[in-house]
Amino acid sequence: MSIPTENVGSLPRPTKLQQAIADYDAGKIDHDVLVAEQDAACLDSIKRMEATGSPMVTDGEQRASSFATYPITDTLAGTGLADNLAADGQYFAIFEDGHHRQLPRLTGGPFRYKTYAADYLVKAIDMASKPVKQAVIAPSMLALLYPLDQDVPGYRREAFEEDLVDECAKDIRKCFDAGAVRVSIDFTEGRLACKNDPRNPWTGRHMLNHFIDLNNRVLDRFSAEERINIGVHTCPGGDCDSTHSADVDYAELLPSLFQIDAGYFLIQLASEPDKERVYKLCGEHSREDANGVPQVCFIGVINPQNPEVETPEQVCADLVLASQYIPKERLGSTDDCGFSPFSIDVKPKHGSPDFARDIAFQKIKARVDGTRMASVELGMA
Repeated sequence: MSIPTENVGSLPRPTKLQQAIADYDAGKIDHDVLVAEQDAACLDSIKRMEATGSPMVTDGEQRASSFATYPITDTLAGTGLADNLAADGQYFAIFEDGHHRQLPRLTGGPFRYKTYAADYLVKAIDMASKPVKQAVIAPSMLALLYPLDQDVPGYRREAFEEDLVDECAKDIRKCFDAGAVRVSIDFTEGRLACKNDPRNPWTGRHMLNHFIDLNNRVLDRFSAEERINIGVHTCPGGDCDSTHSADVDYAELLPSLFQIDAGYFLIQLASEPDKERVYKLCGEHSREDANGVPQVCFIGVINPQNPEVETPEQVCADLVLASQYIPKERLGSTDDCGFSPFSIDVKPKHGSPDFARDIAFQKIKARVDGTRMASVELGMA
């Protein structure tokens, strides 16, 4: 069996789509015009990803407000915010370049998704000629909708988290029912939970173990056979070509991360300064039997924040080195992060979203080709 490879989820939105989102927020265009631009961007994403030789594809999250907020708002500006939410929530993250991203605030119950990932998926499958995977948000991220130190009147935190687990499990179930071959859970808040940023109070609350518990409560709803195809993605963030927690040592995260009973993990590594050390940590802490499933480590071999395109030879070399520490039958390749997890992203290091989009497909092809080379070198092709 060849080394498996898959992307995380998002692609840069074309400039034309980002402008359409802004025009929709400003009331200059109606929803049908926005949807037409989303349709065009999704079709282009799928066809160009298929052309890279990727064994499975996504729509690049072109319809989503962001990887984190798609269930609860139509746009990042808050147009179409779901019921029982206000726009003035806490920061999710403060990035190294100084910009931040903010979440809404829960004002009452019950908590319900407005949009499920499968609502996007069914449209993507109709456009694709290859299998389609889908990324979903982790319950641990959406747990941050609840105020840190206040109770929501009439809606206890425990009741909210029970509703949250129900909705997240439903999100995954609907994706499989719609035809997804794989579902990966975005857990970028995991590494950030190991950081204590005085500007961002939740990061100093030692929430990682609770996050792990919430994620496992969702995974407990699925059989071992299903969890083989449910993954978890971790990274130090990726927005406007900047990160939020790259300074956190992976040794603080990985032992806990692999306590999540998922079948595979998508792990940022291409941009890590000491990759070999982290390969070793993955080999030491990933489990051959995680409640009935072997854990596969998809190592990041592509850096979406760097415009320089990796070569297939670089990708191959990373995988061959990783195989010294991670059993090759439990090794895969991926990108460090989504290429643009938030819908509005000018990609400053690239110069424009459109250039970044072209680069993204070149990088994906390098990953696919390099993974094929490594499969041959390791006797798996």
